[in-house]
Amino acid sequence: MPHRLLVFYGSYRSDRAGIRLARYVTQRLQARGADAQLVDAREVGLPMLDRMYKEYPPGEAPEAMATLAGRIRAADGFVFVAGEYNWGMQPGLKNLTDHFLEEWFWRPAGIVSYSGGRLGGARSNLLWHGTLSEMGMVVVSSTVTVGPIAQTLDADAEPLGEAGKALERAFARFADDLAWWTEAARAQRQRTPPPY
Repeated sequence: MPHRLLVFYGSYRSDRAGIRLARYVTQRLQARGADAQLVDAREVGLPMLDRMYKEYPPGEAPEAMATLAGRIRAADGFVFVAGEYNWGMQPGLKNLTDHFLEEWFWRPAGIVSYSGGRLGGARSNLLWHGTLSEMGMVVVSSTVTVGPIAQTLDADAEPLGEAGKALERAFARFADDLAWWTEAARAQRQRTPPPY
């Protein structure tokens, strides 16, 4: 059975260059045989966090939140496409993730970051490691940083020049790492129920 992977993207800006990377990741994972689906925070449209999904009485959470909770629980692993804003996290992506907690548990997560500059969102990438671990995910050690994003992927999410070739090389290792941990976590969940 193919790995069920959700690729999360969180920019709400009108000119979103990072969507190229989110599409690239989704398409490349699909090409490797995964059942990868893009989750765009702007399209999901959750409000600023007031109550987490688990804080609603059964059946009373907003429909978009309940639907996404089900998709997260059914997934085998996650990829977070993380833009960097002023040395920090993208607020739209952080807001989306904070609506859930137990839904994330016992699955691996990978981080692919980007920025308009040459550091490729490395600072945001680093911040996400601790956050995702705290939220119950195992963060794979391989990571991808892309920058400048507009010189790495074209509008159709296809690699450009030397930067695009470097992305292709880095992504192959990242995807192998994520696949290994996804399979390991899925097998372990089938053998032994999670302790909590």
